[in-house]
Amino acid sequence: MMMKKTLLATALVGLFASQTAFASDETQELRKVIEQQQKVLKDLEKRLQVTEQRVEQTADVVDSSSTKSATTIGGYGELHYNNISDNQDSSKDKKEFDFHRFVLFVGHEFNDSTRFFSELEVEHSISGEGQNGEVELEQAYIEHDFNHMFSGKAGLFLMPVGIINETHEPPAFYGVERNPVEKNIIPATWWEGGIALNVKATPGLAFDGAITSGLAVDTTGSKAYNIRTGRQKVSKAQADNLAYTARVKYTAIPGLELAATAQYQSDLTQSATGVDTASAVLLSTHVIYSIKGFTVKALYAQWDIDGIEAENLGRDEQNGWYIEPSYRINDSLGLFARYNEYDNEAGSHADTEVTQTNVGINYWLHENVVFKADYETQGGTKDTDGFNLGVGYQF
Repeated sequence: MMMKKTLLATALVGLFASQTAFASDETQELRKVIEQQQKVLKDLEKRLQVTEQRVEQTADVVDSSSTKSATTIGGYGELHYNNISDNQDSSKDKKEFDFHRFVLFVGHEFNDSTRFFSELEVEHSISGEGQNGEVELEQAYIEHDFNHMFSGKAGLFLMPVGIINETHEPPAFYGVERNPVEKNIIPATWWEGGIALNVKATPGLAFDGAITSGLAVDTTGSKAYNIRTGRQKVSKAQADNLAYTARVKYTAIPGLELAATAQYQSDLTQSATGVDTASAVLLSTHVIYSIKGFTVKALYAQWDIDGIEAENLGRDEQNGWYIEPSYRINDSLGLFARYNEYDNEAGSHADTEVTQTNVGINYWLHENVVFKADYETQGGTKDTDGFNLGVGYQF
């Protein structure tokens, strides 16, 4: 009996010992698992910290990029070579290189609805006393969207008239030089100071209205009552007589643009003494139609000016028109022809009209870089012919 109890006790001790040993092994395994899990958690924690740092860095970059993108810089420029012979007076031949325009744009978005835009231009490379060039501020205005239909701007801006006055970057038009009708009649490039309102009535139909400074033509001399020389360029511009401008533009049909502008100024002389009041009305209309590679542009503009002085010079009427068919062969090459007629003394009985024909090519090295060549001949009161070469860019 005693022997049996001893054996039973021994068995129980052995079983307990084995259970204890088993429990010890299991605890160690659990510790290993816990240690591994702790290591994994630490690795995850490190990775999370790295990820957070990267996210913060990315956010900083995005914030920084957003700040930079609010202010934009652009520009355009064009170098010309003109080889034009004057068949009436060889001393007036024009054979020259000219970096005609170097322009920088600076714009800034204050928020989604308010922005600033400016354009500073250097013409003919060098400005200053005795130099050929000029430094001009052609645009500097604040624009605000009141809603999706109404927007307004205040400052110095391009007048809403013609085809080339508001869009004249070299890759955007054919010909080395801009057309003479908009230059001498409208007169592009034309900017004034004041306020303007744009109304998007329906998709493809918009109205513009502006109250601005106006022209101030000379009343004596060879350029008296000449429209182009009446630009004051908002440089201490006389403001006795403001200008009121309205435009309607229709673009609802793909490829078609129709527009008409009217402007009234109560006195082009800005109340000069000793001469009649020269109230004036400008009317201009144009059409642009593009289908596939073919485009045709046509424009007509005229001034009617009151006053005996303007009438005596035949400058009470000044008008002009042009038509320009073109064909874009591919993305790189386009051909064009342009016929122009204009007359800054159309009110006289004399034959004072000038005609000009240009034919040529544009070669776009890049959509924003263009090489140009055209042949030019002038008739009417002028007799010239020759060719022009140019390179232009925008960015």
